[in-house]
Amino acid sequence: MEYLLTLVAFAFATSATPGPNVLMVAASAAQVGMRRVVPHMLGITLGFPAMFLAVALGLGMPFESYPWLHRAMQVVGAAWLVWLAWKIATAAPPAGRQERPAPPLGFVGAAAFQWVNPKAWMIVLAALPAFTTPGESLLPQALTVALVFALVSMPCLVFWAWLGSAARRVLGDGARWRAFNWSMAVLLLLSLLPLFR
Repeated sequence: MEYLLTLVAFAFATSATPGPNVLMVAASAAQVGMRRVVPHMLGITLGFPAMFLAVALGLGMPFESYPWLHRAMQVVGAAWLVWLAWKIATAAPPAGRQERPAPPLGFVGAAAFQWVNPKAWMIVLAALPAFTTPGESLLPQALTVALVFALVSMPCLVFWAWLGSAARRVLGDGARWRAFNWSMAVLLLLSLLPLFR
């Protein structure tokens, strides 16, 4: 029971705190509303546990054998986040558009993004040794961790999407909207800082 409570607390802390996933969800919900961000949220909710399972069950071995590969994926992820931050920062207010834009990522894009998300890698690398026991069957342990993350992730994402959607109603279409977009973009860039420590 203590193991499960600790795992749930870890999953909640890492899923609810600012990082690329929740910031992109909040920014997208502010742009297009909560309903249109659901595929993005589902992609994260299922994509991260799938990535965790894949790494735990052996797909992470190339990263152990070739450390430069891990660094290369971090650089690709950082470059993508910089591009997304720019798109968020320069997005026009919803009222100033002829059409509502698509969210930055859909289901497949959000699921695939986990593989280049620096925070996702940090979580995997912390959770594997913390919540698995050497010498015991790895599959049930990895499934437990993945399932807990899948269950905890969606409520956290819904909260961030709600924040973004609420911001949409409050911000109007002028300077406050631009300030919100730039704030979200800066927070997204700040989420890259752990990469450079």
